Amino acid sequence: MPKIERALLSVTDKTGLIDFAKGLATLGVELVSTGGTAKALREAGLAVLEVSDLTGFPEMLDGRVKTIHPRVAAGVLAMRANPAHMASLAEHGIPRIDMVVVNLYAFEKTAAKPGVHLEELIENIDIGGPTMIRAAAKNYQDVAVVTNAADYPVLLDELTTSGALSPATHWRLAQAAFSTTAAYDAAITRTLEQIPTPVPMPSRLVINVAKKMPLRYGENPHQSAALYAAGAHGIANATQLQGKELSYNNLVDLDAAWQLVAEFDLPASAIIKHTNPCGCATAATLADSYRQAFAADPISAFGGVLAFNRELDADTAAEIAKTFIEAIAAPSYSPEALSLLAAKKNLRLLAVAPGGLDEPVVKTITGGYLVQSADRKPLIRAEARVATTLAPTAEQWDALEFAWRVVKHVKSNAIVYARPGQLIAAGAGQMSRVDSVKFGAAKAILPLAGCVVASDAFFPFPDGLEAAASHGARAFIQPGGSVKDEEVIAAANRLGVAMVLTGFRHFRH
Repeated sequence: MPKIERALLSVTDKTGLIDFAKGLATLGVELVSTGGTAKALREAGLAVLEVSDLTGFPEMLDGRVKTIHPRVAAGVLAMRANPAHMASLAEHGIPRIDMVVVNLYAFEKTAAKPGVHLEELIENIDIGGPTMIRAAAKNYQDVAVVTNAADYPVLLDELTTSGALSPATHWRLAQAAFSTTAAYDAAITRTLEQIPTPVPMPSRLVINVAKKMPLRYGENPHQSAALYAAGAHGIANATQLQGKELSYNNLVDLDAAWQLVAEFDLPASAIIKHTNPCGCATAATLADSYRQAFAADPISAFGGVLAFNRELDADTAAEIAKTFIEAIAAPSYSPEALSLLAAKKNLRLLAVAPGGLDEPVVKTITGGYLVQSADRKPLIRAEARVATTLAPTAEQWDALEFAWRVVKHVKSNAIVYARPGQLIAAGAGQMSRVDSVKFGAAKAILPLAGCVVASDAFFPFPDGLEAAASHGARAFIQPGGSVKDEEVIAAANRLGVAMVLTGFRHFRH
């Protein structure tokens, strides 16, 4: 086992560094360091050899060039069992480096800053750090590469006990090192691919995210599953405050609910069952929005998943406590709400950081992936076309705009019956649009008379519109674009209903 005689330390995150360096020094390890790391070690009373003294060349270009030098690279890359390598080091007076302790510029933290400029992003791309990490990991048999501060005490304990690190430890550290640089490069790629606009698709899809936690199983008990999380936003990065372990299906439904309530500025509630909304409403208070959402389909709401776009307060929590709910997502919870819901020990409560809604949507298919930009196109009333003789009233416009936001989150073929700020019923995932119309009407508990209807894609024939009108729908919103548009418009005029064409659809498969 190679003995650690000299260690190169150059870290951005100095957590645990001083104790680790002191431990190495106690074991007789010579410390070599750069810039701010060397300063921190020196201030802690440790003897440090500056990299510039080792290389005979000063740090330059505002610190961009520090460890990129043959006297550093050769000391890391030279294989101890190769006589020619050792002869080269001796000929040029290059000391061996037996341990490399490096962590990288905080690129992801910089990228997450609101309004960050490209120049700042580029300046926070580490060059020397990944080079040192890869060089040390490549020569893992002879060099220990340390990229995680959590390893410091474990390594010190092994060095103190055994006098060296085992081959297994060297290999584990190398694996972690390559994973670190891969994740770092992936974060850079993901970020820069979005500049100047998130619309074009990247030439290469890079997915490199850490496993956050294993799941008991997938959609069914015979399927294995795990959660992988990137960034700091959304359901994948939520903090679980209470309840049983999250399941795969919980997470899928929670994300569907969270994306739906994010559509609204007013206090909003969503109730999701099997990824489809069975309740959704906005109101002046969160509690009122939940009451209205629940009223649409109390039967389906039983065992459902909820999301809210405001802090969950005591009044809303008291309403929730009246029925069985699987899981809730909200930005935060008042202490009173947490106290009320604590009695339901199995209820999963997630605190979710807003954001991440503009991320590309990725789906697997056999042999590859499909990637698309997020469906974030807003409805602008002035750009929509009133196709019928009768125009929507102001109240109907409010209902149509609400329904258009909701129908985007219903599986195609999708039909939504709504009033201003309240989902009445939804027809989801049927193979024909007229069946979605009929299914939604059949599910309705609240009266349909005077409601509006949103269709995620065009009515291919008048039959869907006619069926909805027969149940009391008085205004419609749909994309248009069917070869039968004129027949559908004529049917709407004949029935005395208003119809708006948006010019774009909201398929969700």
